[in-house]
Amino acid sequence: MFSKILIANRGEIALRVVRACREMGIASVAVHSTADADAMHVRMADESICIGPPPSGQSYLSIPSIISACEITGAEAIHPGYGFLSENANFVQIVEDHGIKFIGPSAEHIRIMGDKITAKDTMKNLGVPCVPGSEGGVPDLESARKIGGEIGYPVIVKATAGGGGRGMKLAKSAAEIDTAFQTARSEAKAAFGNDEVYIEKYLGRPRHIEVQVFGDGRGNAVHLGERDCSLQRRHQKVLEEAPGPVIDSETRARIGATCAKAIGDLGYEGAGTIEFLFEDGEFYFIEMNTRLQVEHPVTEAVFGVDLVAEQIRVAAGQPMSLKQDALKVNGHAIEVRINAEKLPNFAPSPGRITQYHAPGGLGVRMDSALYDGYRIPPYYDSLVAKLIVHAQDRPAALARLHRALGELIVDGIDTTVPLFNALLEQEAVLTGDYTIHWLEKWLAEAEL
Repeated sequence: MFSKILIANRGEIALRVVRACREMGIASVAVHSTADADAMHVRMADESICIGPPPSGQSYLSIPSIISACEITGAEAIHPGYGFLSENANFVQIVEDHGIKFIGPSAEHIRIMGDKITAKDTMKNLGVPCVPGSEGGVPDLESARKIGGEIGYPVIVKATAGGGGRGMKLAKSAAEIDTAFQTARSEAKAAFGNDEVYIEKYLGRPRHIEVQVFGDGRGNAVHLGERDCSLQRRHQKVLEEAPGPVIDSETRARIGATCAKAIGDLGYEGAGTIEFLFEDGEFYFIEMNTRLQVEHPVTEAVFGVDLVAEQIRVAAGQPMSLKQDALKVNGHAIEVRINAEKLPNFAPSPGRITQYHAPGGLGVRMDSALYDGYRIPPYYDSLVAKLIVHAQDRPAALARLHRALGELIVDGIDTTVPLFNALLEQEAVLTGDYTIHWLEKWLAEAEL
């Protein structure tokens, strides 16, 4: 087992890893920018080291600074959390070349899944169902028109290297394919330096269902059910829950077994999430995230596992402790992402926390790095807390979430808490009857 792990991240996820290390008797090293000198993950870790000024490119995304921090502190492994360098294959290769263990999958697997066309082809060959679409990138407008006609409209044009909704355009008919293709390529070039795009069938009323998988790198793998992440704004998840309200046990076992076999055959190591669009009982692969997800706590709640501790154990060469037969769904869990944003426009709202009180009680978990007097810096993602509740069923979990939101106090800044209070009054949310398009349509008419 490792004696010291460096955490190449910040905020609540860095604190989450610090806690796992402490329970396992492993020393933790926090890295931080000058803006995060007083952050909670820095205070809680066994050691801390400054790696640069506030801009991410000069600190949390600086590979030389992070490698130097490992060498200075003697850390044997790096946990990347999520975001920043967590899915950077080049970073993983450099880490391994320096004799440091990366807690996660290989650079090769990150590279495969980081390119959406390669990922889709790989998953299709492994038996995972995929959305009908182009075979690889679409080179020109003439090809785009031909493929659109063959697939049947509506279609969506997507950047190969895309993410976060950028380089993604919808064409509802043949009359719109020219504009969609050209706009998607332009956005992709500007955002990612790569203008390659592909085309897929556009599903009108899909849900976003993702399957949590875990492999030991030796061909053994398990699935830990699914999460429903259909409540989204601008392709960003807002609320996640497990199990999915529309997935029955037979369907869960079927898609889970397919995903587990695929990553086992791939020889994948660590935690990963295979994301699907789900419509009319069918799953369509969209991408795989080769890291821990923001919403991993809902899976931990319903399966009673510690995914971070399992990541560390497997990375250290120990046998995977997760056994498929022992992984049983217990109750229902919901997570809401609380951002430092001002409604109704969701404008960033950094500032000083004048009062903070986390909710508690049975089945309530608060993953946050907030504290009284903490000043949220303006340089990073606006996520400041994740409120997770667990209960015996979905109605009880919704009631517990309502109660916990009422106990939460975050003064000094604006947050998205009012959004969740409003959502809990909507019939579609209470019944689980919504698609990935529902939230944006509702926000366009709501008064927040």
